[in-house]
Amino acid sequence: MVTNTNELPIVALTPGDCTGIGPEQIARILSDDRLADVARLVVIGDARVLEMGMAHAGVKLTVERIKSPKAADWGRRAVQLVDLGNTDPSTFPIGKSNAESGRLTGETLSRAIDFAKSGEVDAITFAPLNKRAMFDGGWKFPDEHKMFASLLGHSSYFSEMNVLDGQWMSRVTGHQSLREALDSINPASITDAIELVDRMMRKAGVAEPRIAVAALNPHAGEGGLFGRDEIEMIRPTIEAVAKRGICCTGPYPADTVYVRAFAGEFDSVVAMYHDQGQIATKLRGFNRGVTVTAGLETVFTTPSHGTAFDIVGKGVAKTGALESAVRLAAQLASMKVKEASYAY
Repeated sequence: MVTNTNELPIVALTPGDCTGIGPEQIARILSDDRLADVARLVVIGDARVLEMGMAHAGVKLTVERIKSPKAADWGRRAVQLVDLGNTDPSTFPIGKSNAESGRLTGETLSRAIDFAKSGEVDAITFAPLNKRAMFDGGWKFPDEHKMFASLLGHSSYFSEMNVLDGQWMSRVTGHQSLREALDSINPASITDAIELVDRMMRKAGVAEPRIAVAALNPHAGEGGLFGRDEIEMIRPTIEAVAKRGICCTGPYPADTVYVRAFAGEFDSVVAMYHDQGQIATKLRGFNRGVTVTAGLETVFTTPSHGTAFDIVGKGVAKTGALESAVRLAAQLASMKVKEASYAY
């Protein structure tokens, strides 16, 4: 971990799946030092993948290969790369899902996590990956977040969150079927979700987050006409959490609460299930949102969009969400360092 709080945090940057737009995105953001005032970036991956990314983005980078992040020379005007030598992108057609590429994507992330566990990096930002390819490649997790938790030995509550335009969108349930999600919505899971988003937003500098909780049923149950979940479970849970000092209210009808949030009434919305929040967030800014894995010891961020197989290699992939992901990772890592220094 960075011990001098006057220094920028060290953020590991991984290229995601080499069949997608990740390699060209990281090449582009490294080409002009646009994030030099945000973090000290070290690329974890294969030099050949980065070279392909340069070709797709139409940029040229000076690269210095190092054995580990602790060997980085931040005074040199060269990209610091831990060359894993594990991925030959020429063996995978771009723009197509591939199980072996998915396996190597997971392997690269696993190495980055090793560096985080040893204290050599403060956060990890990863370019878009393909969940199906990773699963087929042997990483038998429904998403990368559960993979991260497993590799870190994390057993308590954590969640994926999406950050867009200052709004933190969280959810009670995540990547599972809707039938399974309904069985997972209970007072404990609702409480965990509200408490985690409050904690994460405070770490990001929001003094008292205003959290809205979405209803489960249409029109928030319409007074029990469309279901009594809101009356018997969701509202009492929200009120119990609010009594502990968290500014949370609801439940609000899901078809209007996001309109109110994006108008500035709330800082966060906790959805009951994945698509309830994701549809609203992605309509708001598909290419700008950031996903953060909240609740783990290591900071993880990534663009909310996917691998964009349809535009790979065309040099048109936008980098706004990836840049925002690096900025958020650096911000959260800096807060983590400050908290550690206060503990002493």
